[in-house]
Amino acid sequence: QVKKQCDQKLLIRMKTKCVPCSLNLDTQCPAGYTKITNGTGTPDCRYYLETKTHTLSFSGCRHHCVKEFEQPECCQGHWGPDCMGE
Repeated sequence: QVKKQCDQKLLIRMKTKCVPCSLNLDTQCPAGYTKITNGTGTPDCRYYLETKTHTLSFSGCRHHCVKEFEQPECCQGHWGPDCMGE
């Protein structure tokens, strides 16, 4: 039995919104995504607070999330919607 379908596994990455680190403990990834950072996340971003006269910038935290996605693909030498062509 020759394998005709060779699905590609794709990893889709995203980051959550930047918030104060103390508030980031409860941040969830979007549905379907898995959180790969823990605790307060990664302190690698800045968030902004606007006052009447200034925009203040603070360092904040965000979480990194990944989602595994299978992309259907035919193995080499096969083609077509059902990968039956050779």
